[in-house]
Amino acid sequence: MTISPSPHFVIFPFMSQGHTIPLLYLSRILTDRSITVTIITTPANYSAIRVAIKNNSINIIDIPFPQNVVDVPPGIELTDNLPSMSSFIRFVEATEQLKPRFEELVSSLQPAVSCIISDGFLMWTQDSADKLKIPRLCFYGANIFSMTMCNVMAQFKPHANVGSNDEPFLVPGFGKMKLTVNDFEPPFSELDPKGPALDFLMKQQKAMSRSHGLVVNSFYELEANFNEYWDRNYGPKAWLVGPFCVAKPSAINYSDIPIKVMEKPTWIQWLDKKLETNDSVVYVSFGTQAEASKEQIHEVAIGLEKSNISFIWVMKPKQLQYIGSGFEDRVKARGKLVVEWVDQMEILKHESVCGFLSHCGWNSMLESMCAGVPVLAMPLMAEQHLNARIVVEEIGMGLRLWARGKVARGLVGQEEVAKVVLELMEGEGGRKARERVTEVRKGAYGAMKDGGSSSRTLDSLIDHVTG
Repeated sequence: MTISPSPHFVIFPFMSQGHTIPLLYLSRILTDRSITVTIITTPANYSAIRVAIKNNSINIIDIPFPQNVVDVPPGIELTDNLPSMSSFIRFVEATEQLKPRFEELVSSLQPAVSCIISDGFLMWTQDSADKLKIPRLCFYGANIFSMTMCNVMAQFKPHANVGSNDEPFLVPGFGKMKLTVNDFEPPFSELDPKGPALDFLMKQQKAMSRSHGLVVNSFYELEANFNEYWDRNYGPKAWLVGPFCVAKPSAINYSDIPIKVMEKPTWIQWLDKKLETNDSVVYVSFGTQAEASKEQIHEVAIGLEKSNISFIWVMKPKQLQYIGSGFEDRVKARGKLVVEWVDQMEILKHESVCGFLSHCGWNSMLESMCAGVPVLAMPLMAEQHLNARIVVEEIGMGLRLWARGKVARGLVGQEEVAKVVLELMEGEGGRKARERVTEVRKGAYGAMKDGGSSSRTLDSLIDHVTG
């Protein structure tokens, strides 16, 4: 009797932390199902992936990143480090130079590769998959709600007759749901889109349409209506198999380690002290890619100061200069600023943390759900405005910060920050959001358990690509 080899999945993340980290969690989920996993990356990203994966049974192989890319400084292999997002499309286009080595590598792997899961920005991998006759699944890191809304905008143009970018319009096919033009980025926000951004998008969509489906970091119960609408009207099929952060390796239990060997990070020590004094903390972070203006950073700082609520704020080093002189001294009793890398899930799961002021990146939203922490939504870019809509208005697990005039874009003032932080942490709105996120947390973990919706969908996906 011949024993067939276990399925072998190649995972090729895009070179951005927000796109890479969830696929690393997915790789752990797949190995738990006795699937061989090979992750492909570039040399500058290899070490960080090896440290993050914490699983020696997962193979990681790097292939050289192109040199002398126009508008991209030498040595940059992660979009988080680009000097400007204006270089983004150049960076993505340069990845196509990896194609010959990628195909050579995939065709040589043993056991033979059963499936390729690659990022939607690596659209050329669809041609490689077709050439090698291997099913490919596409990953974007977004939820199916935002992808559906973008397609609805492009198809029906419901914003054709609005008087301004902040005037609400009804979304066709979704009852009383309303959005605004400012919830979208170009080209979706435009009535007659053209130019490089549209061309870039069309290339992705053509490649995606030829794939075996979308791997979505979400779960059915959270987005049932949008999942069904997508599969019925658009496609390819969306496989909701998350949230992947459930598979994140457990945080270190510092109490089990002699203090001389490893001390707790300073931010965890600070949170521990807040817990001892029964002081609730709001966690503030705008992610690795999103850029808040210096004026916005200053307004958030003063708003946090005025709120009188304890907070821990993880920021980029250059943002320290924007908060204003004397700020740290004035808030030192109840505020902590952190400029180094932190384990966000470890902070969110800390018992003292009772709110999350966030840019609404989808990874952060899922981590907040899985930690049972309500969100204070302040979206900045990409699909984050749509994420804010689903989290606050559809799911109900948070509150929204609005720019002056209660519009989606513009400067969020210090008064708004102070008022809504206080409401989230001590008000009725915060209490309701906290109750709701507790329910969502149960649903997220339930979906990932054996027999849960995401677990069943993943089994079906594996059968689909290996059968």
